[in-house]
Amino acid sequence: MWGVRPRWRTDVLGDFFCPGCGGDRNYRRQHGRRWLRLLGTPVLPLGPVIGSVQCTSCHGRFGVESLEQPTCVRLGGMLRDAQYTVALSMLAAGGTAHRAAREAACGAVRDAGFEDCGEAQVLAALAALSGLGGELYDAHGMSGGLAVELHAALEPLAPHLARPGRERLLLQGAAIALADGRYRPQEREALAAIGRCLDLPHARVGALLEAATRAPY
Repeated sequence: MWGVRPRWRTDVLGDFFCPGCGGDRNYRRQHGRRWLRLLGTPVLPLGPVIGSVQCTSCHGRFGVESLEQPTCVRLGGMLRDAQYTVALSMLAAGGTAHRAAREAACGAVRDAGFEDCGEAQVLAALAALSGLGGELYDAHGMSGGLAVELHAALEPLAPHLARPGRERLLLQGAAIALADGRYRPQEREALAAIGRCLDLPHARVGALLEAATRAPY
């Protein structure tokens, strides 16, 4: 006859990665208050309850921190942007004079999901990036827009990507660097920056780059 149950009010509707369903679902972000109920009817308000997120599919209720996990769609977009930025960074570091490097970078961009992005578009993106921050490399190394783009694309992704996935991104950059020969100093600098943005240990980055020199591409 008597009981205490919360009464919820919806604040926001949206999409999230549901921990219960294991996929992208719609959610309700809600706040509520506990009510003393008689025969199911609320009769006396009690204290507030902590806000939560409810999945509209499985009706599971989760803490609002669950919204920090990107959806599968968002995570896929972040990964595509990361692969694209790594390819541009390595092409900028090694220069665009060698056809093999250009082809490797364009191949990585297409593999990321930009099927219609050819060499002309990649070179135009490099030119635009240079215009944002001056020269991509100066006498002191990486500069301007390139460093900004690397941090913006890789650092938000790193916490949500398993270590093998982060290492694969680094090796993608190494493959582009090695397409036209041995690593140049600027290429090593760019790869080290990629490793830092992906939260990979310095020693592990060095080991991966050395192993990449022996891998067939």
